[in-house]
Amino acid sequence: MSTTSKQGLANGLTNYGDKDFSLFLRRAFAAAAGHSPEMMSRPVIGIAQSASGFNPCHRTFPELVEAVKRGVLVAGGLPLDFPTISLGEPFTSPTTMKFRNLMAMDAEEMIRAQPMDAVVLIGGCDKTVPALLMGAASANRPAIQLVPGPMLPMSHKGERLGACTDCRRFWSKYRANELTQDQIDEAQTKLATTAGTCGVMGTASTMASIAEALGMSLPGTAAIPAVHADRLRAAEASGRQAVALALNPIRPSDIITRDSVENALRVLLAIGGSTNAIIHLTAIAGRAGVDVSLPRLNELSDTTPVLVNLKPTGEHYMSDLYAAGGVGAVLRELRPLLNLNCMTVTGETLGQRLDAEDTWVDRDVVRSFSEPYRPQGGLVALFGSLAPNGAIIKRSAADPALFEREGRAVVFTSLEDLSSRIDDPALDVAADDFLVLQNAGPTSEAGMPEAGYLPIPAKLARAGVKDMVRISDARMSGTAYGTVVLHVSPEAEAGGPIGLVRTGDRIRVSVKNRRIDLLVGEDELAERRARAPAGRSLPTRGYDRLYRQSTLQAEHGCDFDFLRPDGLQPRA
Repeated sequence: MSTTSKQGLANGLTNYGDKDFSLFLRRAFAAAAGHSPEMMSRPVIGIAQSASGFNPCHRTFPELVEAVKRGVLVAGGLPLDFPTISLGEPFTSPTTMKFRNLMAMDAEEMIRAQPMDAVVLIGGCDKTVPALLMGAASANRPAIQLVPGPMLPMSHKGERLGACTDCRRFWSKYRANELTQDQIDEAQTKLATTAGTCGVMGTASTMASIAEALGMSLPGTAAIPAVHADRLRAAEASGRQAVALALNPIRPSDIITRDSVENALRVLLAIGGSTNAIIHLTAIAGRAGVDVSLPRLNELSDTTPVLVNLKPTGEHYMSDLYAAGGVGAVLRELRPLLNLNCMTVTGETLGQRLDAEDTWVDRDVVRSFSEPYRPQGGLVALFGSLAPNGAIIKRSAADPALFEREGRAVVFTSLEDLSSRIDDPALDVAADDFLVLQNAGPTSEAGMPEAGYLPIPAKLARAGVKDMVRISDARMSGTAYGTVVLHVSPEAEAGGPIGLVRTGDRIRVSVKNRRIDLLVGEDELAERRARAPAGRSLPTRGYDRLYRQSTLQAEHGCDFDFLRPDGLQPRA
């Protein structure tokens, strides 16, 4: 029995000190699984899948896995599925963001440790796509991303609804006493009615689009609804292509490059995508040794219009984008701005892909480059004395009337403080104040939750206030909207200026000038620093300790310092 071939089951043998025995034993246990000698001689295709009872977005995964296996078998491979950590956004405490890096480590190590010639990565809910791509980029074994697809919107009293932008809209109405308890209870059962990820351009849909734009998933697959038969056909095709990747390897390092990352940034801006995607794409790119510069993001944003009319920026849903031509329609409009020589998992370049595509598009959903939905990109980075290392605002989902403002800070020192005081009738707050949340950044106890979308104080909401400037070191859901400044860096926990803000301070925001400044003198700030209590001690054990001591700031993607090839130091 020869072990000269490193393909299939002979790849990465368990070490017993005798390679021939290792292969013999492995094949014996593969036989116990019912595999024939002929099947054992085929290339092995791993299927990393993140199904979980705590992740309803992923409830179609058993069917997707079977479709992938069909494709692998037809193409001559041996499919072997294996579980990864699953991160269901509403079911994970304190936040899925805290465990994204853990899932990435899990995926990377299992791809490395197990005998597979290529891997299909199946994940969709928010942090699972970046985690899988981060792990695959580090393992650098041929890989292809498959997402479960978005939910379908459904009608409720004459209005189409689809989680979760509509969830937030209905909840805001309830807080403003515009809906009764019975009405909000009824709406709760109508907002998410099918399998799949949120049906708007939230983080899950954004990351699916970015995976396709990077070239890590098959063309045309990002927006297929979860319950559409095309989703199963996409899974089967992904399995077939994984075998092709095994036989003629194209690795993540061939696909995730500086040029393809810039393409993905262009797409992110053009779709009005989630602010979270900046952190995730930065982390994915960082695993490939590619930096994402926030000043460069601003340059791209100024020259990349918003083309896609989807919630929360517009009015449509992801199923409409699929019917309108999908991510391919966006790429074709952006073609003059794209790096067309980038390799994709199909073995074709991006330019070759676009040359072969049908050019039909629904202009109500995907606008032309010459007549865009918004003239400039959806995201902007701000810098200044409040955010020396940067902050992000989603201008495409914000109120332009609030872009050039100076206001009085109303400060909440933690999520608990926010929760206890935001609806207090005695809260000293006015509509033109700036709400500031501290200690919700990457290494805080909160773990950088999607809490940056601070609720409008109840008394203002009931008076008809719909938006305010809100500032934090937290994140917000891609499904959210409003004039919200996020990812302020350095965070309060790391000693950033946002931790020195006090109620009554003046803050100036200028989206035009890309500035956010705390209008407090340096002497006063120095006194506040001197009076600041000592930072929290490191947790004594486990993942909490690893997370706190190794997590980088937002501008570096909140990855672990030791997992990046450049070895950045935490809290830099």
